Amino acid sequence: MSDVILKKARKIYQMYQNGDLGDTTLPEDSNPHLDPSTNENALYFTVPMALNYQRNSYTLWESALKTYEDPETSFVFIPAKVITAGYESVQKALTKYRLALQKNKQTDIWLKLCQTFTELSDGNIIKFINNLDNDVNKIRHFMQKDAKKKFPYLSGNKLCNYWLYVLSKYTAIPLKNTNNIYIAADRHVIRASYKLGLITKEQMESSKVQTYVISAWAKELQGTEFVPTDLQNPLWLWSRSNFKDLDSYN
Repeated sequence: MSDVILKKARKIYQMYQNGDLGDTTLPEDSNPHLDPSTNENALYFTVPMALNYQRNSYTLWESALKTYEDPETSFVFIPAKVITAGYESVQKALTKYRLALQKNKQTDIWLKLCQTFTELSDGNIIKFINNLDNDVNKIRHFMQKDAKKKFPYLSGNKLCNYWLYVLSKYTAIPLKNTNNIYIAADRHVIRASYKLGLITKEQMESSKVQTYVISAWAKELQGTEFVPTDLQNPLWLWSRSNFKDLDSYN
């Protein structure tokens, strides 16, 4: 069974590499194309991530870009300005382009994260990560175990790993142990994992489905040419393409 799944995974990866899974534009490609080595760039890919919960990722990042490009609202990407701006000003800026859909809850999340990063690293994401030796394992442990309440939603299993994955792709932060970034088990990755037979129907319907998917892929790919995040985008797009036929693909 395992060999069959791996064979299919290789096909999906190849389809993705060849551009055969439709438009390969990813949600995070909606960005201002900043210098990848800057804190400004790291902040852009960090705070909106915490609002990426049960919503369309494309519209989230489109809203983030509009908010960033508008001189009246761009201040929300500067933690020092956020924590001195006043609640209503922040809320107004976050809701102008629907970056925050739940205006109170998501304004609270945004403010909390800006406070956290200001307290821990003067609002500097690169410094925050550097203080944890740029190590994926240490960053995740700190955010999920040592200081979980300081990172609302961003500390969640799916978002924390996906955030680390995005940092590895869109920033120049020299992350260590990126092979240990888990696959982010969103609904598309879950659907694809079930379609491949990696998880059972019972597991898919379980409240622990993310854990099942993460551990199943980690086990499946051990000793192969892949690390879990190699399949992040291919599986996501394969699901969105309504599971393009693998049997007819060579």
